[in-house]
Amino acid sequence: MRHLLPSLPLAALVIALGTGLSATSAMAGSIILGIQQEPTSLDPTSDATASIDGMLTQNVYESLTTVNEAGEVQPQLAQSWTVSDDGLTYVFTLVQGAKFHDGTDFDADDVKFSFDRAMAEGSTNPTKSIFAPIESVTVIDPATVEIKLKKKDAFFLFNMAQGDASIVAPESADANVTTPVGTGPFKYASWTRGDRLTLEKNADYRGAADVALDKVEFRFIPDAAAASAALLAEELDVYAGFPAPEMLPQFQADPRFDVTIGSTEAEVILAINNSKAPFTDIRVRRAISHAIDREELIDGAMYGQAVPIGSFYPPHGPAYVDLTGMYPTDTEKAKELFAEAGVAGSTMTIRVPPFSYATRSAEIIQAQLGQAGITVKVENVEWGFWLDEVYKKLNYDMTIISHPGPNDMSNFARGPKYFYGFDDASYNDLWKQISEETDAGTRNDLLKQGQTYLAEQAVHGFLFQLPQVNIQKKGIEGLWASRPVLFQPLAGVKVQ
Repeated sequence: MRHLLPSLPLAALVIALGTGLSATSAMAGSIILGIQQEPTSLDPTSDATASIDGMLTQNVYESLTTVNEAGEVQPQLAQSWTVSDDGLTYVFTLVQGAKFHDGTDFDADDVKFSFDRAMAEGSTNPTKSIFAPIESVTVIDPATVEIKLKKKDAFFLFNMAQGDASIVAPESADANVTTPVGTGPFKYASWTRGDRLTLEKNADYRGAADVALDKVEFRFIPDAAAASAALLAEELDVYAGFPAPEMLPQFQADPRFDVTIGSTEAEVILAINNSKAPFTDIRVRRAISHAIDREELIDGAMYGQAVPIGSFYPPHGPAYVDLTGMYPTDTEKAKELFAEAGVAGSTMTIRVPPFSYATRSAEIIQAQLGQAGITVKVENVEWGFWLDEVYKKLNYDMTIISHPGPNDMSNFARGPKYFYGFDDASYNDLWKQISEETDAGTRNDLLKQGQTYLAEQAVHGFLFQLPQVNIQKKGIEGLWASRPVLFQPLAGVKVQ
């Protein structure tokens, strides 16, 4: 679900992460970040909400590895590692002198605790599947951990950089939902629900000398108009993942701001409950795809600031296949397929989370399906309701959501209990091959097959790739222009 983000992902979810600073805060080395989505928890190892990563992963929490803006795996709490010839044994050498924010020492026992906790039968880790390949975690000595895999995992080191794999301590893990404790460059200071979350510099951080910011404040501003007003009033200096592309021209014309449009891993989809009739019928799903006009959708919902997709893979990726032509917009064909499936004239419901990319898209798709003879009821629901009813209970027909997580074609191999309701043995076998293939060229060929298969099955209505629209006051350096992962490291951010 962290692969759902509000616009953040996400949403859908899309993360909208923004920063703002007044002249006073800038001089003090502190910034205020506007963020669209307030999470219900502050523990990325137990809650799927993407904004937890946007605020805390690689800022408060750290992992064995991290990922840079180019998507390359880098050392983090593991300063180095070796991999056996068969690709099944990883030996990590850990950094020395790292401490948790409560003063306890970090060592190999914390790594084992974190992994055992994530893999436990009763684990609530939102992406427990990334730990499935692990056979055992063994402490060799306080500075060395051995992890053995049951099978090769091409994404293992990358996955270990994610918030789901954050290293936590047994002394503080249970309280992380409200008072997070990690080893990162910033410490949790306070959380005023409905308003803001504040972090402060960790003076004891092993790299503290390189951290320029003394204070980081996230303000929860779900309304795009309010965010725009705050930016223009210089109450916010940056909004990364700005959710209102129609407002960009005024910022592009304002000499106080820099505007960049980068890429994300966030596929926005009209998710279809594949386990629920009539959507178990591929003719219905294909009819929905034929009814969708992506160009109209992108123009209307995103003001042209998005790239259409025909399957579940980012257009900037090395294995991308353009499948947008597989289901050309054809209202008459959609009507024909709906009639063949016996659902012509029926009513379907779209449950929509409170993110602008989703609510706008829902209105347009409602009209498009209406032209194909389907009455669509749009239900706008709160995020907590969406998480419980749609994500956990699969109580929905269709929804619109963004999936910002990288390498998340794995979602389609998560079985019928995942909120897609999709269970396909052929795809499961294909994903197994993909995940175990360590040769990049061969893996890309398999990923192309996967994209094509998902499109042929019309699992969802594949809509567009969410852009990373950043608005920031001049003089702020170090924020990523693009988002290859869910987190936004702030240790390297500086205010000039």
